[in-house]
Order: sequence, then C-alpha cells, then structure tokens
Amino acid sequence: MAELTALESLIEMGFPRGRAEKALALTGNQGIEAAMDWLMEHEDDPDVDEPLETPLGHILGREPTSSEQVGPEGSGSAAGESKPILTEEERQEQTKRMLELVAQKQREREEREEREALEREKQRRRQGQELSAARQKLQEDEMRRAAEERRREKAEELAARQRVREKIERDKAERAKKYGSSVGSRSSPPATDPGPVPSSPSQEPPTKREYDQCRIQVRLPDGTSLTQTFRAREQLAAVRLYVELHRGEEPGQDQDPVQLLSGFPRRAFSEADMERPLQELGLVPSAVLIVAKKCPS
Repeated sequence: MAELTALESLIEMGFPRGRAEKALALTGNQGIEAAMDWLMEHEDDPDVDEPLETPLGHILGREPTSSEQVGPEGSGSAAGESKPILTEEERQEQTKRMLELVAQKQREREEREEREALEREKQRRRQGQELSAARQKLQEDEMRRAAEERRREKAEELAARQRVREKIERDKAERAKKYGSSVGSRSSPPATDPGPVPSSPSQEPPTKREYDQCRIQVRLPDGTSLTQTFRAREQLAAVRLYVELHRGEEPGQDQDPVQLLSGFPRRAFSEADMERPLQELGLVPSAVLIVAKKCPS
C-alpha cells in the first residue's frame, strides 16, 4: 500500500501547509513524528506561521539534486515519478493512524504539563516553607536580641546602684576621717568619765564589742527630734554640727551655740568631750541626746 508523504500526512491531519513545511524543515525531515512534536511544542509561538526562508530541498529535508537545479521541466518530471497514488480507503486509513498519533502526542503533552505543574506546586510549597522558617528565625533572633538588651540594661542599673553605694561609703569614710583623725594622736584619760566604764566584769564583753555605727536621736527644745546614724569613731562634735545645721531657723537665736546632754545618766558634755569619739563616750550602739541652749560664760 502506498503511503502519503510526511508533508501530505500533516496537511491531511489539518495542519496548515506552511506550518507543516516549517516543522519538517526545522526537524531535519526526520519523520512525521518529530514534525508533530515540534508543531505541538510551538503551536502557541507568535511566529509559528511565518514562512521559513530556505530552498525547497531544505524544506523537504534534503539538498536539491542536479535535476532540480537544471530547470522546472526536470523538476516536474522527477516530482511526477516520485509522487505516490493513494486510494480513498488508503488515505482514510493513513489519516486515522495520524490522528491516533496526534492524540497520543496530545496525551503525552498533557501528562508532561501535569507533571510540570505538580513540580511547580511542590517548588512553591517548598519556597513557602523556607520563607516561613526564615521569618520564624528572624523573630527568634529579635526576641534573643531583646532579651540580651534587657539583661544589659539590668546589669548597667545594678552597676550604677553599686557605684552610688560605694560613693556613699567613701563620703562616710571621709567624714569619719575628718572628725576622728585628731583622736588617734591623743590619749584620752581612761578614768575621766566613769559613765561608760562597766560596773562589773560581767558587763565587759558588751563594752568591748566593736560597733561600726551608732544611732543618735536628738531632742530639740521645741519638742521635735532628729535621728541620724554616725560612725562609731566620729567625734561628738559631728553630732553637734549636724544639730546646728538641721535644727531649723529660729529668729534671733539661729547663731546661738548648743549644749548636748545625755538623758540617763544625766550628763552635760563639755568642750573636751566634743573631741572624743562616740564609742568612747558610751553612745554606741544607740543613744538619746537632749539639746539645751548653751549659757554664755
């Protein structure tokens, strides 16, 4: 049974002649199947129907022969000898085979497109997961940086508080040194004041105990009181200075000197006592003093 040529078969299946010739030429005339693959892959190309500028021999997939180059007469005789003659039944049978082949190629194309779509969907989901993971990592990094910033601020705050405490301690030490430096170079009479001397050996351990600070409450003549903590080695003059600075303004009497008295046992401190430490005067760890106006001598 004679068969149609590849070009005629493609035309019989409904492809335009120019498109069929172009497919055969670009596939090197390797057969109808290769031409159909090209047509199906490029059917949506905007230039698919543009003619291909190549000689006839190249369109049919072969070089022109010497008879084709001689003239149209030789070409016509050769074409007439090579062109097959098909009956209607043979033509229909060959068309049927071609349509089945087209349908098969169409199914293969659809399956390929479906696989590609599935792969694109997988790629999209994978990219979405990667984007979500990157966003979560960014949030975790921001939370970690915020926590580190809070820890740093807390450490700076603690360091600032420590510096304030150290400054207060230095100020107290300087004040104690200022008012107690002269006491170390002097030797105070041990028996001048029998008040703080223990009356029995059983009271000696409390008096021998070393106190760093003492709490002094001072009662003013107007009924109010002042309370302040001093170093145990500070002089009594520091207490008198504190009272003079904080007793308040009294019209006409703000410059009057004051005299400090102890409530129990009753005792008036002299100018010599002002040079003595609070610990030596028995005012440690706490004592109550009374302010009286000093009578001019």
